[in-house]
Amino acid sequence: MQKSLFSKYLRITSLIILVSFLCLGTVMILVVSQYWQAEKRELLLRNARSVAEIAESNTFFDGVQYNLDGNRLAAFMEAFADSSDSDIFLTDRGGNWLVSSSGNAENPDQSIAVASSYIQPALNGGYDGMGTLGGIYQKPHYVVGVPISIQSASGKITVIGAVFAASDVQLMDGYRRDIIKMFLFAAVLTFLVSFAVVWVFSYRMARPLREMARAAHEFGSGNFSIRVKANTDDEIGQLALAFNHMANSLASSENVRRNFIANVSHELKTPMTTIAGFIDGILDGTIPAEKQPYYLKIVSQEVKRLSRLVRTMLDLSRIDNGELKLRPSRFDIAHTIVEALLSFEKSIEEKNLQIQGLEDLDSLFIDGDPDMIHQVLYNLIENAVKFTNPYGYIRFFIQDLPDRVQVAIRNSGQGIPADEVPLIFDRFYKTDKSRSQDKTGMGLGLYIVKTIIKLHNGEITVSSVENEYCQFQFWLPKITVVESTKAIKDESISKNEK
Repeated sequence: MQKSLFSKYLRITSLIILVSFLCLGTVMILVVSQYWQAEKRELLLRNARSVAEIAESNTFFDGVQYNLDGNRLAAFMEAFADSSDSDIFLTDRGGNWLVSSSGNAENPDQSIAVASSYIQPALNGGYDGMGTLGGIYQKPHYVVGVPISIQSASGKITVIGAVFAASDVQLMDGYRRDIIKMFLFAAVLTFLVSFAVVWVFSYRMARPLREMARAAHEFGSGNFSIRVKANTDDEIGQLALAFNHMANSLASSENVRRNFIANVSHELKTPMTTIAGFIDGILDGTIPAEKQPYYLKIVSQEVKRLSRLVRTMLDLSRIDNGELKLRPSRFDIAHTIVEALLSFEKSIEEKNLQIQGLEDLDSLFIDGDPDMIHQVLYNLIENAVKFTNPYGYIRFFIQDLPDRVQVAIRNSGQGIPADEVPLIFDRFYKTDKSRSQDKTGMGLGLYIVKTIIKLHNGEITVSSVENEYCQFQFWLPKITVVESTKAIKDESISKNEK
């Protein structure tokens, strides 16, 4: 049977509370018992000494022996016995009973003399212990004994007997049982309350985890719509928020994956269908010989389109595998911009676009991978040409700053909606869902651009105003080839160690 986290936590917590109560109760009973026993001993000892002092003051010497005023002494002893629930009695030096007063339920057998093992310590200074006084009691009693000392006129001290105070041990047991009963009642009541509180707390704590487990099971089935409620700010609440973020990411990734499959299928199907149709038309004679060069040119364009698709997929694979490495060297970025722009000369002329910002462009050398930066500029210019409105403009801004080189490409047109700007660099993301303008893209170009810029320790941003313009701006740090190569090697070593 599977044990839930809730039942485990509840069981362990309840066990801890129970063990704590047992330890606390044991210590409390021992401490209270010892305290009560010490108090009882002090009370018996105090009463015995008081009776001994009274006995000493009520003793006279008749020239032959010492005599006690038994009647007066018995009245005092009776009061002490009642106040302490104990027996108080006087004996001579031989342990024979002289005067007694009983406050216990069990009456002592006064016909039996106190055993010498009790009387001798009492005569010699005091006795403290438990026993039956040599058979005087049937049950054990807690006994203290003190001597009765008389000082003569000459200063001589004579011990004439002893005072014993005895209390039934069962009184102590009864007191201990009362303590245990009270403790058990309080412990059971407290345990039930604690158990209820722990149950509620454990249930509330484990509920988000159960919801996460259920959501994870749904994720495995392909349902990414489940979310976990995060009602607290503690670690569980933070875990729930992180789980929801992960769910959003999974849902987004799943949506991207489906769009990617649809895009790739479309991108592969369209050129292949075109190529196959025109080739078959040439082979079977449907296309006359004078028109074959025209259609072969279309086939060539479609083959190049497939080549770009394959190259983009290979770049994506290299990025995912960490195989995209820089080959740094010093190059002229101004020349690279012009070179990439010339690749779109025909498209620019067909849309009557204005190219601005290159009139006074001078050579500007930086360190980096020239092929990768060319790919960055090619992708950004391709997007600009594709989405610029006819008779619009593409404007270049190039700044030579002390520690970096900054390039911005702005184009007129419909721009990017504000809610899509944060997603523009995600892989497989396309703002033109209708494919009315972006018929050849897969949503990978800007993702690859951002990756290349990050490899150069630079940064790229986008800003846009709908129906006015869109601008991509990136900067590259001014570093030497040696420093760039060293940074790349260090990054490669770090990845290999991981």
